[in-house]
Amino acid sequence: MNVVIVGCGRVGAQLASLLDADGHKVTVLDIDAHSFRRLPPSFGGTALVGDGTDEEVQKKAGVGEADAFVAVTQGDNRNVMAAQIARNIFNVPKVLCRIYDPLRKDIYEALGIDAVSPTTVFAQLLRDKLLAT
Repeated sequence: MNVVIVGCGRVGAQLASLLDADGHKVTVLDIDAHSFRRLPPSFGGTALVGDGTDEEVQKKAGVGEADAFVAVTQGDNRNVMAAQIARNIFNVPKVLCRIYDPLRKDIYEALGIDAVSPTTVFAQLLRDKLLAT
């Protein structure tokens, strides 16, 4: 699978590393070149400096040929903007987006963006562990 990841923080770098190790073609895009130091030395994908909310930058990153696109920057709005460009302009079949604010998740999903709220996921995990016997 050809995957473009916007955001090379802890989650983006970890996801890129996992997908690369599984043999997928991975391109990571981040506005800060220093963020790529989170990638392991064994990373065989591509790391590009640029703004993931810029259509031209996404084009240069190969989003038009991607099978999947994941936006995991630190900002909900940036993630949604990047995801909408990938979905609506480049017609990427699978678009995922991290949303910290669980109240926004349903709104973004109505726009056709598959949104994941780590806040909700973690709260559910804690509840399940708390109530486990």
